[in-house]
Amino acid sequence: MALLVASVFEVGYALSVNGSEGFTNPTWSIVAIGFFLLTLLFLSIALKRIDVGIGYAVWAGLGAVGAALLGPVFFDETMTPAKGFWLAVIVAGVVWLKLADRPKRDTPTAPSVL
Repeated sequence: MALLVASVFEVGYALSVNGSEGFTNPTWSIVAIGFFLLTLLFLSIALKRIDVGIGYAVWAGLGAVGAALLGPVFFDETMTPAKGFWLAVIVAGVVWLKLADRPKRDTPTAPSVL
């Protein structure tokens, strides 16, 4: 759950950095710093239970997809079919990484007969 929250804050950070116009807009710059601190806080909480490679990949992937999907909503950006395809590839990769990180179930073994 902390990783998903961190990803949401990462999207907010990316969008607010864009809105800060190179940190020349003070309001958006302060918002960006706030999102940055929150995303790092929740990412560090998530990494207590998740391998850093998996956690970082999921965080960065979801942040990138969220920013790419919301960029056209808030800013003058475009979403082309090619961008949509590659975002879907990122999402699939994130899902597969998370599935690969699941603990394996212990399969019951038959009792040994002596």
